[in-house]
Amino acid sequence: MHTLRSAALLPWAQTDPNLKAQATLALDLGLPVGVNDSLSAPAAGPGRADRPLLVPHTQLKAKSMATPEGRAMLVHSIAHIELNAIDLALDVVWRFAGMPEDFYTDWVRIAQEEAKHFTLLRQHLLDMGFDYGDFPAHNTLWDMAERTQGDILARIGIVPRTMEARGLDASPGVKNKLVSVGDHRAGEILDIILQDEISHVAAGNRWYRHLCTERGLDPVLNYADLIAQYDAPKLRPPFNMTARRLAGFEEAELAALR
Repeated sequence: MHTLRSAALLPWAQTDPNLKAQATLALDLGLPVGVNDSLSAPAAGPGRADRPLLVPHTQLKAKSMATPEGRAMLVHSIAHIELNAIDLALDVVWRFAGMPEDFYTDWVRIAQEEAKHFTLLRQHLLDMGFDYGDFPAHNTLWDMAERTQGDILARIGIVPRTMEARGLDASPGVKNKLVSVGDHRAGEILDIILQDEISHVAAGNRWYRHLCTERGLDPVLNYADLIAQYDAPKLRPPFNMTARRLAGFEEAELAALR
């Protein structure tokens, strides 16, 4: 693999989640980017292990946070999101040609930070006596990636700015649940994730506006059109307005949330 974009296909296709994270962290940002390379990958999507079992999100049932299993299930669900986030970032790198070089280096760095998050969470699961794959999970994040694979504006407009921005909103409540039952290490990891995710959503905002400018579109009006066209999840409060402002959402966008 002689370019950064083609190299991103290797961890994307890796089925073992731990090797996927390691291979992502090993990507060399010094490689030529290959902005205009025409790349293709297996039609089946990114590499996936046999576990965890993927089920509709409505079938996932939480257990009491007073139990070790209940706490592990919550940590596992976050680890699953981070693993999907690795593939989402790598997918943007190899799938969409013709963007500025900074676009691709941004998303490789994001993939590497998602790999760091997954590694921290998996180690915490091991310390708790569990492992990634021990509990079922859902595929909602990747479903949206498939729906938006034909248009980079839709992908950037919806995945980081909607799906991942929901994590900014959810983080304080999830952290409180875990810390309130004594899992302070999980709280520390979530603090790391929140700070990194603010920069990830900020990158989504920056490149979304870049694409809107190129196409002569109003970012706020176009976002509403994308949500309707792709049937994206409707956002509900509470919203982490502080984190969203740090991530570059404009006041008009925050007002639209209300």
